[in-house]
Amino acid sequence: MDAHLRAGIAVYDAGRFHAAHDAWEDYWLELDAGRDERFLHGLIQFTAVVHHGRTENWSGAQGLAESAGEYLAGLPADYRGVNLDDVRPFLARAAEDIEAVDWDHPPALRHHGETLDYEALDFEATAVAAGVLAEAEGYDDGVVADAVDYARDELDDRGEGRFVGLLFSFVREGEHRPVVYHRLRDHVERERQKDDDVRGLFDERSG
Repeated sequence: MDAHLRAGIAVYDAGRFHAAHDAWEDYWLELDAGRDERFLHGLIQFTAVVHHGRTENWSGAQGLAESAGEYLAGLPADYRGVNLDDVRPFLARAAEDIEAVDWDHPPALRHHGETLDYEALDFEATAVAAGVLAEAEGYDDGVVADAVDYARDELDDRGEGRFVGLLFSFVREGEHRPVVYHRLRDHVERERQKDDDVRGLFDERSG
């Protein structure tokens, strides 16, 4: 859970309020009812509140603010290391008077007392963030998913490699993300071709 949680917080703290929930949603859908399920459900709705509020969709924001507050109610103020003591009062204000909220300055999310940028993410959290950013910015998420698999192979074999480095760059270097993506795609396509060639050899032998 930690990788998904930290990835979503970093995406949110980078100002990608709508995209942040994608880091949590698939993980949340697999959870059984309980505190973690309520926690992620509440955070997902919180990011939706911020997104709707900043786009002045008052009805969408206000209803979700009340619902998100209910999901997060009763959890410890620092549940899973997240500053719910800042999130819950914000949601309460939004539920009470949606237009009185300062939507230009929603509360930052912190993990164990720190806001997170992409530099703070380890490989697993970076892999989650890469998928989120690819989808949000219209890149081929299949390319990014394959790059993550190749990067994991590199980590297993020698602890580093070009896919590992490119994935970190894709997430961390927003200004250069299009260029990094094209390099990543080229490497993925070459690896896919190698995989196809190997499969072809075995297919020929079996035939």
